Amino acid sequence: MTGNRWLQMIASNPDHSSWYIERFRTMAEEGADLDGEARLIDAMVPRGSRLLDAGCGPGRVGGRLAQLGHTVVGVDIDPALIAEASSVHPGATWLVGDLSELDLAARSDPSEFDAIVCAGNVMTFLDPTTNRQVIEHLGAHLAPGGRLVIGFGAGRGYDFGDFFDDVGAVGLTVDLRLATWDLRPFRPDADFLVAVLSR
Repeated sequence: MTGNRWLQMIASNPDHSSWYIERFRTMAEEGADLDGEARLIDAMVPRGSRLLDAGCGPGRVGGRLAQLGHTVVGVDIDPALIAEASSVHPGATWLVGDLSELDLAARSDPSEFDAIVCAGNVMTFLDPTTNRQVIEHLGAHLAPGGRLVIGFGAGRGYDFGDFFDDVGAVGLTVDLRLATWDLRPFRPDADFLVAVLSR
């Protein structure tokens, strides 16, 4: 099936975005640890770095990174999620956009980033015909020495082997493979992947 899977979910259930926002509000109110991805990215860069949250949703990761003193731009295809991010995390820049067409040079300052994070299974919600294109666009937004960190789960329509093929095809290098955001090593039977990439 082609087409952006997130937009397909909204088309079949117009309340999906509201449900997603409320889900994370509830988790935060219940004291869930929602900062694992942000902790990893924060540990990789100096304070005050330029960071892109690609597929930012309601701003959970990028908002925390902005609180930690980084300059953050978040991009998501869903206007409802961007509206929530803007409301809850005013310390960052939030933009509606399609990652398969990402070109921030005319839309934001910065447009090159010290690190880019793509968390929350974003890669598995894309139009699968654009996976390679998205990775290429993200890589093009890295500053010299910058790193791209992508995390998503197994069994969600994007085989890890296909992902690594796409990474190599667009000229990016795999610096590190992990099975979790808390640095557990990646193994062939891992049900989640966190890949640290560079160019």
